[in-house]
This record gives sequence, structure tokens and C-alpha cells, in this order.
Amino acid sequence: MFQSGLTGAFGSLGGVSKIVLLVLFVFSVISWAIIFSKWRAFKAADRGDRHFMGLLAKAHDLNELHHQVRHVEASPSAIVFEGVMDRLSSMRNEGQDGSGSGAMDRHIVERTAAHLSQSQLSRLEAYLPFLATTGNITPFVGLLGTVMGIIDAFKEIGSQGTASIAAVAPGVAEALIATAAGLFAAIPAVIAYNYFLTRIRRTAFRLDTVSIELMGAVPVVTPKAKPVPVGAQR
Repeated sequence: MFQSGLTGAFGSLGGVSKIVLLVLFVFSVISWAIIFSKWRAFKAADRGDRHFMGLLAKAHDLNELHHQVRHVEASPSAIVFEGVMDRLSSMRNEGQDGSGSGAMDRHIVERTAAHLSQSQLSRLEAYLPFLATTGNITPFVGLLGTVMGIIDAFKEIGSQGTASIAAVAPGVAEALIATAAGLFAAIPAVIAYNYFLTRIRRTAFRLDTVSIELMGAVPVVTPKAKPVPVGAQR
């Protein structure tokens, strides 16, 4: 018989339905933990990026800005900028161009910026696939519980020898609990996943902006071709 209340309803379910609900509960708890964690991470990243972009817009000297960004926390753009500037300082100290003029290989700077940008995006994308997985499979897991519950309901109808509403309704109601639980786990996960993807695109745009600003402001040149001897021009 169907019992009112959350505890009573859960206790009246069959073994398979209970397992399904426990699985959905685990998926839901992990999903909400990821959602709150990512919301805090993106909020901190956006706040840090706004601070850094303000410093970048006012900066007249990249070296001075390099010292200022060390105090900017949780900003992917600041981390990319700092990493590129550190790479430039290292290249200048190594004297890779051999002229001591500070001219750098543009391709190395581009690769450094691309690598750091991808690293920051990968950090922000961490655990988001779990939200996508939750949104995709939990409705089907809930449907499985519903199907198993309906099967049990029909078995109960057969044992009672009647198909009245009083005999059918409790079993169907219990079975539909699994479907509701699956949707409850899936809907927030899908909404959060799409929302965080939008935030990642915005962050990627800011990282591209910082990379373009660096390539335009940092004095980098591609290596000069070696002069061809006069005798080899024939």
C-alpha cells in the first residue's frame, strides 16, 4: 500500500526502485556540489579579470604591470599575462637572440600564451562533464525505476485479481517517484552546464584579448634569415 510522507513513500518502494533512487540521490548531491563550487570559482575569476583588465587599460609600462598582477588573485587573464612576461624575462636572460637587444621569437611567445590560456580554460572546465553526464543519463535511470515500479504494480494487480483505481493508483504513484527524481537531478545539471559553458566562452574571449595585447605591446620579432653568400645567388 502507498504510504504518505517521504519516509513512508520510500519504505513502500521495491528493492530496484530504492536502488534507483539512491543512485539518483548520489548524482544529485555531487552535481549540486559541483554547481556551487564552480559558481564560486567563476565569480572569483570574473572579479579578478575585471581588476586585471582595469590595470591593463591604465598601464603604460608592461614591466610595472607585471609587478602589479602578482597581487591579483584568481584571474585567468592575469595568470596568462604573468606567465608570458616570466617567459619573456627568461628568454632575455638567456639571450636567445644573441644580440642582447631583447628581441624574442614571436612563435615562442604565441605558444606560451596559447598553452597558458588552454591550461586556465581546462581548469575552469574541470568536472563540467559530470554535469553533462548527469543531465543525459539520470532521466533514463529514473525511467528505469518507473518501469520496474509499474511492473511491480501490475504484479500486485494480478495477485489481487482487480484493476480498480484503488489497486492501480498506489503502484503507479510509487513508480512515478523515480521519474520525478530523475528529472530533479537532470534539470539543474543541464541548466548549470550550459550556463558555465557561456562563462567559459567569455573567459576565453578575455584571454584572447590579453594575448593580442601582449603580442602588440611586447617587442618581439621573428628570427632574421641568414644572408645568402654572393657566390650562391647564381
